Amino acid sequence: MAYASKYTPKPLTDIFTSDTDIDRRQCTRTVPMKVLLLGCGRTGTASMRAAMKQLGYVDTYHMMNCSIENPPDALLWMDALRAKYDGVGQPFTRKDWDKLLGNSQAVCDWPACAFAKELIEAYPEAKVVLTGRDVDSWHASTMRTVYWRVTDPELRILSHFSWAASMYYPMLKKFFDTFFEGDFPNRGKTVFTRHYEEVRNMVPKEKLLEYRVTDGWEPLCEFLGEPVPKDCPFPNVNDNKDFVTRSRRRNRRQMLNVAARWLEILLLLGLAFYLIFHVQWHLFWAQ
Repeated sequence: MAYASKYTPKPLTDIFTSDTDIDRRQCTRTVPMKVLLLGCGRTGTASMRAAMKQLGYVDTYHMMNCSIENPPDALLWMDALRAKYDGVGQPFTRKDWDKLLGNSQAVCDWPACAFAKELIEAYPEAKVVLTGRDVDSWHASTMRTVYWRVTDPELRILSHFSWAASMYYPMLKKFFDTFFEGDFPNRGKTVFTRHYEEVRNMVPKEKLLEYRVTDGWEPLCEFLGEPVPKDCPFPNVNDNKDFVTRSRRRNRRQMLNVAARWLEILLLLGLAFYLIFHVQWHLFWAQ
């Protein structure tokens, strides 16, 4: 059974978060896929997303798309991960990727980087950008942020009760358990280095740009064939400093959503008991 079949509509009581509720199983491609940014997360991918937007690209798909924007996307990513690493279900084809990524002209970050080969084969016309970073700096940054999120006990507990967390957390954990071989602290650097070498070997040099966000606009724009933005510095979206704070804030808001749903259930139960008692009371006195 496809994991995406676990989809349920967003509860009306999820009022403390602004998540959208789009079931992408019903979607198709609306814009052409132009750029595959296949570097790992924590290599400036949030800055790249902002830069691509400034260059006029219609959305660059990022982990944030399924973590805090449209959580049902995580169900399709879970199906893709299970097909690739567990042999459960059919591997994703271009048609499947078009459902998930159909509104995007570029894709970056994780979990997309785990599907470098599949995305390159699905979109052979797309250019490939490999965002890079010193491996030690990258590993330390990821340990403090996304790996912390993977091991966050609040998020794990919330995944049993929260509509959004129930979809996002299992996918996030599955990604780290598979792509990073279940041991990010000890295997992360090795997997990172191997991933970059594999991408280099898969893409012709003329279609590949190895890039660091500190390189600025010029090499990126030259590679993409876009004009360099004038009087506009390259975006610097550094979410490292407040990542934990923002994650905990989201946890609290999801807790409020859960509390609102429980309150709704209690009120409905109370109303049901009241109506039952009221009817029985009137029947008793009517005898």
